Amino acid sequence: MDDRVLLAFGLTLLAGLATGIGSAIAFFARTTNTRFLSVALGFSAGVMIYVSFTEILTQAIESIAAVRGPTAAAWLGTAGFFCGIVLIGVIDRLIPSYENPHEARPLEQLRERTPEAAAAAGMPARAATAAGGEKRLLRMGLLSALAIGIHNFPEGLATFAAALTDPAIGLSIAVAVAIHNIPEGIAVSVPIYYATGSRRKAFWFSFLSGVSEPVGALLGFLVLRTFLSPVVFGFLFAAVAGIMVFISLDELFPAAREYGQGHLAIYGLVAGMAVMALSLLLFL
Repeated sequence: MDDRVLLAFGLTLLAGLATGIGSAIAFFARTTNTRFLSVALGFSAGVMIYVSFTEILTQAIESIAAVRGPTAAAWLGTAGFFCGIVLIGVIDRLIPSYENPHEARPLEQLRERTPEAAAAAGMPARAATAAGGEKRLLRMGLLSALAIGIHNFPEGLATFAAALTDPAIGLSIAVAVAIHNIPEGIAVSVPIYYATGSRRKAFWFSFLSGVSEPVGALLGFLVLRTFLSPVVFGFLFAAVAGIMVFISLDELFPAAREYGQGHLAIYGLVAGMAVMALSLLLFL
């Protein structure tokens, strides 16, 4: 059991720290590869949606049924699923839409707000500074980091719980969450870098926003392990399914469509479902 806990925590940590990949892209890429991000985010959504309905919710109901019976299990599992949706939905509503890191913004669009971009357009230095608004950029980056930290808390618990139950499923979800965290790293790094001129500060704020994911997993485990019964576990696992479905439908898939052509997002979605289905069949 201790080895499985360490594995689950390690997968959650790697998924959270994928924001650092976004930072690297922000520093070294001149333009956003929107086609790749569109397919990748659609792929992540497909993985999460498929595994939520076919494995996680099913296992949650089975866990409760072993103690309470099939009827009560179906009701409690369904309630847990929608409680997860409500939880992540409330968190999402508390974040201002402009600072929300899940709003798709290519590198070029983020850089348009910098003083350098305004100066390049021939504006006076003072106007350029006002147009760039270093303080506004810094505020945007810090709020993005805070928003990602809040979002990643339940995501970390979801990844951890899935990996603790089934390492194969946990690995698939960790990869999907890692892909999902790449544009979040961009959303934090670009405004902080252009506001402060420091790659180090931009990277560390992006890094800290990703650390909240394993922190959420660790705190969730420490709190829940004292009274973790089959019923509590089943309810929690059903909530995990709800969280991941909401993230997929509200954040990943819309962002995938914004970054590229609609068909690319659909192709990525179907590919994610197919890969997840194949991986589950291979482990039967």
